[in-house]
Amino acid sequence: MKAPTPTAGVPSSTDPTQTEPIMPQAKKKKPSKFEPGDFALKVKRSRTGLGLFAVDPIPKKACIIEYVGKHLTDEEYDRSQSRYLFDIGNGKVLDGTPRWNRARYINHSCAPNCEVELHKKRVYIIALRKIAPGEELSYDYGKEYFDE
Repeated sequence: MKAPTPTAGVPSSTDPTQTEPIMPQAKKKKPSKFEPGDFALKVKRSRTGLGLFAVDPIPKKACIIEYVGKHLTDEEYDRSQSRYLFDIGNGKVLDGTPRWNRARYINHSCAPNCEVELHKKRVYIIALRKIAPGEELSYDYGKEYFDE
């Protein structure tokens, strides 16, 4: 009786000539909740000046964009006149003033379609519901913003 032929990649104690390495199956990395999607967004005129609008449909709970900018020192914060400051905790402040920070164009709404989530001292904008193409993105700036 003839021994069965080993399958490639499967170890066999009866086949000492096998040279093909046995590679573990690569696990697919689960996408992070805090990984912005590849959504087309456009800055254009809104009722309050400039706003950020969805070009593509955006699903509920999707990470849309990261709010980026310079981390300010205490001295820079004290001198800052910026309207684009984010408190990211532990006395750290992010200044989103640069125009390349497209998230700075997201306007305030009392009935927002987005929310802000902090993760590892980074600021992410997350969809609260499905957002249709052409719809302006908005989140609630919070009471602190208007009290200053």
